[in-house]
Amino acid sequence: MDAAGGPGPNPAHGPELRVSSGAGRWVLLATVLGSAMASIDATVVGIALPAIGREFGASLADLQWVVTAYTLTLAGLLLFAGSLSDRYGRRLTFVAGVLWFAVASVLCGLAPNAGILIAARALQGIGAALLTPGSLAIIEASFHPDDRGKAIGAWSGFSGVGTAIGPFIGGWLIQAVSWRLIFAINVPIAALVVAVALRHVPESRDAQMTGKVDVLGGVLVTFGLIGITYGLIDGPSAGWMSPAPLAALVVGALLLAAFLVREKRAAAPVLPLGLFASAQFSAANVVTFAVYGALGGLLFLLPIELQQVSGDTALEAGISLLPVTAIMLVLSARSGALAARIGPRLQMTVGPFVLAAGLALFARIGASGSYLSDVLPAVLVFGFGLAIIVAPLTSTVLAAAPARNAGAASAINNDVARAAGLVAVAVLPAAAGLSGAAYLNSHLFAAGFRTASFISAGLCVVGGAVAAATIRNPRRAAGLEAASAASRLAISHCGLDCPPARTSEAVAPASGLRPDGS
Repeated sequence: MDAAGGPGPNPAHGPELRVSSGAGRWVLLATVLGSAMASIDATVVGIALPAIGREFGASLADLQWVVTAYTLTLAGLLLFAGSLSDRYGRRLTFVAGVLWFAVASVLCGLAPNAGILIAARALQGIGAALLTPGSLAIIEASFHPDDRGKAIGAWSGFSGVGTAIGPFIGGWLIQAVSWRLIFAINVPIAALVVAVALRHVPESRDAQMTGKVDVLGGVLVTFGLIGITYGLIDGPSAGWMSPAPLAALVVGALLLAAFLVREKRAAAPVLPLGLFASAQFSAANVVTFAVYGALGGLLFLLPIELQQVSGDTALEAGISLLPVTAIMLVLSARSGALAARIGPRLQMTVGPFVLAAGLALFARIGASGSYLSDVLPAVLVFGFGLAIIVAPLTSTVLAAAPARNAGAASAINNDVARAAGLVAVAVLPAAAGLSGAAYLNSHLFAAGFRTASFISAGLCVVGGAVAAATIRNPRRAAGLEAASAASRLAISHCGLDCPPARTSEAVAPASGLRPDGS
């Protein structure tokens, strides 16, 4: 028995697993498939939005909710789910999340209307919040210290491959059969993950985590985000001073304020506010919010633009961003190594400006262009911008927090990225003049998309300016350790809705990694 009252590490599998062993491969299979299932689903749904809208006669607000309902529950419960995972068992929480996700996927596939689909997507987000913290934490707790970096690298690489092929498969299913199949394929994958996890994945807990889980904190932040998001989505069509959106915004703001008060007083908060006393940590999260808000908002609109305006099929839209994944796979580790040598400030400043150029180039997409002349240049510049900034951004967050808080620091940064995308999806369409059935009018949507591209580019410019003014290069030793961690995790924390990574706090001093998402 371990100190938490549960079974201790299995001598056959425990902290001595090797990547080259059969047992180690089984653990990698379960964690990779589990996290990839959630991340692939998130990316493929964006490609399915036009088909969903046509079948249900949905408005743009309905399509916004199809995306944000998932992100809401995922972002709101991510920190709370991480606490559950560490206290009650990473394998237990991971398996529960996979099963929950599979059941919710069935409900999504059977949804008879947009309202039921939105509710089912919210349930999917709960499942994703439960399974993502355990994925990388299981690897950290199971593998021998000498093999942890190799195991995390394998997890990141295979997860990246899964994220790359997901839109391709999803686009083909949408085009050949129905958008409903993108949810149905989760069921056999989930069955395999559960079978492998129960048979081959050892259970682990954090013996140092005591006391009650901060349930109230999780409830306050989740419902606060729901209120804010509802108000932001409903406000443009109903009128900002209408009772429903105004009340939602006020109640949401009050609940988030109550959450901050709760976290300041809680014995075991899910959000340690003391971390924000570091100016470097706070600045890095401001940059994260600006950059990932820009990415989240435009990536919501891009699949609709490609299909409704450019006339691409779902399959063509699905593979349009494949070069981004390739660039990230090739350059992320090199970007992290460069940040270790020169410090993160230059890349965190330049990266957002390169991203801004890529996002502005997306404005050239139209009805008469081609992929090679209009889309690919934007995709390539966009991909290079991501590769420049992701690893240094992660390393800065890790280096700005004490080693004992590495897990919380990373989880906060991932949640900031999720929340930024959530707010952007709610706000950007209205800011660009898109609402109602605008996505069905190609000329109107094209004009709005151009505006959205420039707004998103402007947000990235703000992020780069903030980085230039506030980010400082840490001491070389700390930078080397944190950047090494970031380069291994970069592909798991990207703008394409990959699952957030989280690692065991017990090993943070040795590896520079964070406990756990994605």
